[in-house]
Amino acid sequence: MSLPTVVVVGRPNVGKSTLFNRIVGGQVAIVEDRPGVTRDRKEVEAEWLGVPFLLVDTGGWLPGGNELDEKVSRQVEAAVEQADVVLFVVDASVGLTEDDESVAHWLRHLKAPVILVANKADNDRRENERWEFLALGLGEPQAVSALHGRRAGDLLDVMLEALPEEARQPVSEIPLDDEGETLWNPNDVAPPRVAIVGRPNVGKSTLFNRLVGEDRSVVHDMAGTTRDAIDTMVDTPDGPIVFVDTAGMRRRSRIDDSAEYYSMVRALRAIDGSDIALLIIDATEGVTSQDQRLAERVDAAGCPIVVMLNKWELIDDADQRLEILAEVKRKLYFVGDSPILKISALTGKGVHKLRPVLQDAIEQYHRRVPTRDVNRVIADAQSRQPAGHGVKVMYALQGATDPPTFTLFVNRELPHTYLRYLERSIREAFEFGSTPIKLRVRKRSE
Repeated sequence: MSLPTVVVVGRPNVGKSTLFNRIVGGQVAIVEDRPGVTRDRKEVEAEWLGVPFLLVDTGGWLPGGNELDEKVSRQVEAAVEQADVVLFVVDASVGLTEDDESVAHWLRHLKAPVILVANKADNDRRENERWEFLALGLGEPQAVSALHGRRAGDLLDVMLEALPEEARQPVSEIPLDDEGETLWNPNDVAPPRVAIVGRPNVGKSTLFNRLVGEDRSVVHDMAGTTRDAIDTMVDTPDGPIVFVDTAGMRRRSRIDDSAEYYSMVRALRAIDGSDIALLIIDATEGVTSQDQRLAERVDAAGCPIVVMLNKWELIDDADQRLEILAEVKRKLYFVGDSPILKISALTGKGVHKLRPVLQDAIEQYHRRVPTRDVNRVIADAQSRQPAGHGVKVMYALQGATDPPTFTLFVNRELPHTYLRYLERSIREAFEFGSTPIKLRVRKRSE
C-alpha cells in the first residue's frame, strides 16, 4: 500500500516550508522570510508515532497573479488532488487576510479533510488570537509555532486522526509500483541517482518533467525558477532510477540572493550524492565559462557526466552544428569520452537515446575488476613503457566502486605523467568510458 499523503498549502510567506522542515526533522526545504521562495512541490517521507506518511511542501497558492504565480498555483492544485489530508497554514501574527479567505473558499470544496494551522503562535496571546480564523469555516485552528516547535506534536496527533483508518497502520518499507509489485527493496543496492545540472534557464526542469513523465517542476522562461533539488523515483524497463532536478548554478560573485545561494548549496549536495550527472548545455549559446566550471565541479565529485546539448532543433546550419560539437570537445576535454547527446527537452526529440547511455554509465560506475586482472593490465603497461629510474608498481587492487578506485603499491614516488598513463591503460582495458577513475598511490615502507 502506498503511503498516505499530507500536503501543506497556504498563501505565500505564512511559514509552510518552516512547518515542513519541523515535521520532517531537518532543513530540507529552503526557508526565507519573504514570499515566493518555494515554487516546486517537494515530497519527503516522514513519520509520527510509528505511522509513515508522505509530506508535500508547496508554493504559495496565489491565482490571478503573473504567469509564474499561475504555474506555481497549478503545482499546488495538482498536489492537493492526491492528498489524504491538507494542512492549511495561516499566519497568526498577521491575522485573517483576503488571500486566506480565497484559499479557504477553494479548500472547502475538497473531499480530503483540511486542518487549519495557525502558525507563528509563539506565545499565549498569539494562541488566543487564532479564534478569528474560525470565520474561514474549516473548524478549530491548531495553534503552532513551526519555528520553535510549539505544539507541533499536538498538530501531528490531530493529523493522524484525520488520516484514513487503514493509513494509520505501519506499512511495508519496500516501495511498490501502481500494481503492487516490488519496486525496490531497501536491502538491495540503492537505485542509481541521476542529477540534472546546468546553468539557469537551459531547460533542466523541462527535461526533468520529460523523463519523469509529469509536470513535477515549474517550467518558466525566467532564470532561477527551481529553488530546491527535487527528486523522483521512476520505474523504467531497466529498473528504478531516481532523477534529481537541481537549481541552476551561477558564479558565486553573481549570487546576491540568499535563497539562490542556498539553492546552489543544495544543488552541489545533490551532485555529491548522485551516481551520474546530466550536464545540460544550451546549444544556441554554446559552452560558456560557467558550463566549464560546473563540469569541473561535477568531475571533481567523481560523478560520470553525460553532456546533453538542449535546444538542438534550433540549430539549422550544418556547419554551426559541427562547430558546436568541436567546441564541446575542446572546452570540456577534461571529462574524457563523456557521451554527447543532441536533444530537444521541449519536444522530446533525441531523449530516448539517454536510456542506453545511462545504463552503460551506471554499469561502469559500479563495476568491480578482479585483482588479478588489475595486476595483469598494470604489468602489461609497465612492460610497454617503464617508468624509469627504478620506479615500479609492485601490486595493485581495486579498493572501492562509485567511482572505481584503485590502489597502487609502489617502491618509489610515481611521476604524475606516468600516473595518467596508468589511468588511461586501466580505463581502456576495462572500458570505463566516461566514468571517473581514482588512483591512490601507497609507497612501500623501507
